[in-house]
Amino acid sequence: MIELLIKQVLFVKKKQLLLALLCVSTVTLSAQDITVSGNVSDANGPLPGVSVVVSGTTNGTATDFDGNYTISNVASNATLSFSYIGYLAQDVPVNGRTSLDVTMTEDLEQLDEVVVVGYGTQSRAEVTGAIATVGAEELSALPVASAEQALQGRAAGVSIINTGSPGTAPVVRIRGLGTMNNNDPLYVIDGVIAGGLGDLNPGDIESINILKDASTTAIYGSLGSNGVVMVTTKKGTRSGKTVVNVDAYTGIQYSNQRFDLLNAQQYLQFANDAFGVVPTSPLSSSANDTDFQDALFQTGIMQKVDLGISGGGENSNFRFSAGYLDQEGAIIETGFERFSFRANSNFTVGRFNFGETLAVSFNKQNPERNLGARSLLEHAIKIPPYLPIYNENNLGGFQGPSSGLDGQDAENPVRVQTLGEQINKNSSIIGSIFGEFEVIDGLKFKSQVGLEYRNFNNNTFRPSYNDDSEGATHSSTFAAITKNSGLRKSIILTNSLNYSTTFNNLHNLEVLVLAEKQETVDDILNSNSQNPITDDVNQVSNTASFLQSTTNEYNRIGYLGRVNYNYDEKYIFAASLRRDASSRFGSNNRWGTFPSLAAGWNIAKEDFLTDTSFSTLKLRGSWGITGNDRIGDYQYSATLLADFFYPIAGVEAVGTTPFGLANPDLKWEETTMINVGLDFALLDNKITGALEYYNNTSDDLLMSRPLPPALGIPAGSITENVGSVDTQGFELTLGYNDYEGDFTWSANLNLGTSSNEVKSLGQNESLAGGSFEAQQISRIEVGEPLFFFYGFVTDGIYQTQAEVDAVLTPGQTTVGPGDIRFIDQNGDGQINADDRVKIGNPYPDVTYGLNLNGNYKQWDLNMFISGVAGVDVYNTNIYDLEGMPRLFNAGTNVLNRWTGPGTSNTVPRAGGAPQNFDAISDRFVEDGSYTRLKNITLGYTLNNTAIDEYFSKFRIYISGQNLITISDYSGLDPEIGNPLTNQGGARSFELGIDRGNYPQPKSLLLGVQLTF
Repeated sequence: MIELLIKQVLFVKKKQLLLALLCVSTVTLSAQDITVSGNVSDANGPLPGVSVVVSGTTNGTATDFDGNYTISNVASNATLSFSYIGYLAQDVPVNGRTSLDVTMTEDLEQLDEVVVVGYGTQSRAEVTGAIATVGAEELSALPVASAEQALQGRAAGVSIINTGSPGTAPVVRIRGLGTMNNNDPLYVIDGVIAGGLGDLNPGDIESINILKDASTTAIYGSLGSNGVVMVTTKKGTRSGKTVVNVDAYTGIQYSNQRFDLLNAQQYLQFANDAFGVVPTSPLSSSANDTDFQDALFQTGIMQKVDLGISGGGENSNFRFSAGYLDQEGAIIETGFERFSFRANSNFTVGRFNFGETLAVSFNKQNPERNLGARSLLEHAIKIPPYLPIYNENNLGGFQGPSSGLDGQDAENPVRVQTLGEQINKNSSIIGSIFGEFEVIDGLKFKSQVGLEYRNFNNNTFRPSYNDDSEGATHSSTFAAITKNSGLRKSIILTNSLNYSTTFNNLHNLEVLVLAEKQETVDDILNSNSQNPITDDVNQVSNTASFLQSTTNEYNRIGYLGRVNYNYDEKYIFAASLRRDASSRFGSNNRWGTFPSLAAGWNIAKEDFLTDTSFSTLKLRGSWGITGNDRIGDYQYSATLLADFFYPIAGVEAVGTTPFGLANPDLKWEETTMINVGLDFALLDNKITGALEYYNNTSDDLLMSRPLPPALGIPAGSITENVGSVDTQGFELTLGYNDYEGDFTWSANLNLGTSSNEVKSLGQNESLAGGSFEAQQISRIEVGEPLFFFYGFVTDGIYQTQAEVDAVLTPGQTTVGPGDIRFIDQNGDGQINADDRVKIGNPYPDVTYGLNLNGNYKQWDLNMFISGVAGVDVYNTNIYDLEGMPRLFNAGTNVLNRWTGPGTSNTVPRAGGAPQNFDAISDRFVEDGSYTRLKNITLGYTLNNTAIDEYFSKFRIYISGQNLITISDYSGLDPEIGNPLTNQGGARSFELGIDRGNYPQPKSLLLGVQLTF
């Protein structure tokens, strides 16, 4: 009985033990079999490629295109770790859940952590130089044709002067003007030096870093004195997923600004009253009243499509893209078309990393044309309004005035712009191949070959025409053909060794040594001819022909050493030394040495600021010397003049003679840069900012010194290093970022000041340029800023002869009542060249930009405002509108011209003294300050809809550019771009001169952005 009881108890115990073991086994099995899935997103929608890993294991996955993930074999009490570049990592307990959604938050510090500098990258915390960064998001917020346009107002100390002409490069200046020669910055695209950004699709850009001080630019030695614009293009990710992006927009652009001109009736009355001229052609008595301004302007269509495909795996990444832009200008027969293709890839095999960047672009531009040294707007102002645009009975089909019958000779601007064709074509290849091998831990050898290959063809064809068969004042009996072409080949080979290490987790050291060689060849062919037989052949012949070819070779070799050191990112030091040799200088001074030193103190890491609101407080300073060799080739060499005629035995004999003297001492222009900066961030980076002061001194500037005529040198001058210019200014960047809640917003303000003063011109008293009516507008002299406006100061209008006699000595009989009164600066009783003074400065005192962003759930809004202050414009249009040198159409202000004492003190008499219209004076100088709503964009991202199945991002937006401009300037556009010349010092002399320039249009766009 007892034995039976014991057996039953043991049996029950065995069952309980078996049941317990079964339960444990079931629990264990259950923990291993849990599968967790969910979606990962940020404020803008799903995030593909987010890493999802079970903490403490290697079990992980990545989110797909739609941000979805599924991960198996997850313990119910496990923790999932979510990480993604640029976002704060999150550890989320599973707690038995099988569905888990996560929203990632941007890591503002990490997003700004790495910046691209010359020949590498640096942590933002370790940067001691002046670097401004513009990211892809800021660039994409402004739909523009070129990256340079998108930079306007985005970075303190960077001045961008745009033009309305499609395909024309803006004028870019970094920290003002430092030389009377070429002030253009250096452009570097993925490590390859390029001639500009016009061929680059803005949609391919990941970031632009602008290097502004010696600490960052001296490493480019001979090329860094005007600042460096470094472009990094988009690359693929190694997430294992392929992502497709589409960005497209279409819209219109237009200009509704017009000058207020006389209509036909007013013009005829004005011609009779002011000049006693009564036009007698049949057209003058017609009822025609043409608005030639309206005939020139149009509503142009603009459209752009970008396609990008990116991805990669564990050991590689890639990105391929293609873009198409078609932009019709706001002026008829102007436009720009671009096809662009890009391929970037990167591969890693063990310690070896290699890859390539390749960009191919094909551009076609239809530019604004000019004829007779007049712009289209100048022709449109001057031509009589009673003339029709077209006349099918005239050769060419256009109508123009006749000086015999209509009293004037303005051109028909529609014929100038539309008859025949002018097409500029450009194709380019910019790319590189690189390989990097990690020799030992921390030591890397890198070799890169970069290529810029560019080909251009500029063709102009103007058939024969006759705008007035009676007067024949505007006609051509032949077709004119011009064909210019050029080819640039530039190869850059760079080899470098880079060593970086950390000692005791506190001492961080990086050492770079580098050797670089650049070879550039430019081949140019210019030709033109005439065809008096037919208008159907657009080919150059030997009839009245001109043919010239030029080849320029440029070589540069450089060596660089750089050391970066920091102690716990608290105390930071940097030094570099570069040696460069350039083929553009004489044998005695071909090499230049360019050192730099920099230091920084991250005060926020000190113990006494540990518990404060500062997350960043960094004081930094730098000193260094940079160079400039961007001058004409072979200026150090003696030159020859062909087709020189020698009198031999009373007969002219053709020969050759020396043209210019050699100067083997020709050397580098050098700029010594001093920069002091303070970076700060408060309240978890909600408030960020930077304050900078810079002082740059440019010495040994290259200038031409006149030679005594007795030397018999035809060139009349020699190029020497004699000039000096000081430039200084302040820069401020201030931002506020609120990323909490459904409504998030940010505001970022930047402004920069710049002033320069010429310290030396050698033996030159002054330099002049910017010709207008045989006078020079712009001037350079010691003690004044570069390219200031130089002329007479006006003081109203002489009302009586007594006023004239009280100021001018007898003999100045051309001046009478109704003429402009100039101030006699020296009181000698004469108005002459000695009375000219500074009358304006074309470079702004302040440039600024304000960027505002707001997001509410699926809506986003961006407003961008830019402007300049303290800048003058020389408005030559006033000459056309109010000068009245002889009979032309004019502005309506001439109806209020001086006709007797007291009638006007601003608009002179018609046909008065030449000084009324051909003397450079402050009458033509206006305040060019402006504030412009550069961009406003409203977007909506579709989420939680049926399209989520196909797209991880679907955003539509509307955008407007240049819709509002606040300015007192009387011209069509206060932003004066599109100078007559494209390069060097001659271009700088055109700064701020409005010759009827192409105004920037307004635009309205509708776009869509897709990711799948």
